Amino acid sequence: MQTVSINVMSLCVPCENRCRYCLLSYDGKTVGADYQRSKNYALKFYKWIKQNRPELSFLFGFGYSMEHPSLLEEIKFLQSIESPTGEFLQFDGMKFRTREELNTLLYDLKECGIKLIDLTFYGEKNYHDKFAARKGDFDYLLETLKVANEVGLPVQVGVALTGENASQINGLLETLYQFNIERVFLFVPHSEGRGKSLEEVRFSQKDYGLLDDRAKNLLNLDKFKTEGEWLESEYHAPQKRMLSLSLTSENIERLENTPFEEVVSELEGLDDGYYSAVPDFLALAKLYGDKSCDKFYSQRDLYLKYQIKYIKDNGLRIYDVNDERQSFSRRF
Repeated sequence: MQTVSINVMSLCVPCENRCRYCLLSYDGKTVGADYQRSKNYALKFYKWIKQNRPELSFLFGFGYSMEHPSLLEEIKFLQSIESPTGEFLQFDGMKFRTREELNTLLYDLKECGIKLIDLTFYGEKNYHDKFAARKGDFDYLLETLKVANEVGLPVQVGVALTGENASQINGLLETLYQFNIERVFLFVPHSEGRGKSLEEVRFSQKDYGLLDDRAKNLLNLDKFKTEGEWLESEYHAPQKRMLSLSLTSENIERLENTPFEEVVSELEGLDDGYYSAVPDFLALAKLYGDKSCDKFYSQRDLYLKYQIKYIKDNGLRIYDVNDERQSFSRRF
């Protein structure tokens, strides 16, 4: 398995939302290490990679949102270490701003080098606000779209699909297409973090039938298929992996005193250990696959569903490399 990328993350910045499918299960408490310490560590790691492992790409990021008190300054730092987060900004969960404040921020982001911001919609107004657990979030995102258009900052929009909001999608798109949007795409939410709670309302073939042709064209059917379709599809085993290191107040001191080559080896070991204990997709599909299931998944999400069943059925106690609240890995 070829390691191609190293991410360093510090979940030290609060988020204003409490989204129903939050990947990080944010509850208002940050778990990341001190930001300045995290930044210093990332800089040293970046320099080590440039000198010793130049074939690896590198990313540094913070969460749970991008609402950093010195955001513009930190974007410049991200750009200096060639992190993709220095050009792409996820705008969900940012604090409410007045029209003037929003105009200033978006203009400054553009001038600072941000090339694209991303917004996520969960349905029409009432459903969206309930899903994001913040009243007024829907209107604020529309205001963000409007101001971004005015200052010339490109925006892309993702729309989450569930069995609950499928009937709202056509109308939502009518609203969105009043704005100039770089790209609009539909997606089926993951089942990680709080996303596990959405399994009962997972988007299905019946729900797909409620979408008009324009909406259907925005859902990538190469990436999202029903379980039955995945089981009939050709499978290509992953050849590469991305490793992500999560900095916390508990591990930062140890990491600061551990050679970077050992850190990379530790992350690779976690990944290797997990996948040596859990069979591949094809083997698990034979055990758990349901060809009659018409619910939509990404192949990775379907594989994860099978992994969880296998781990439970076999009473395995292994480190979960799929949990993004801690250090994790992604194979592709």
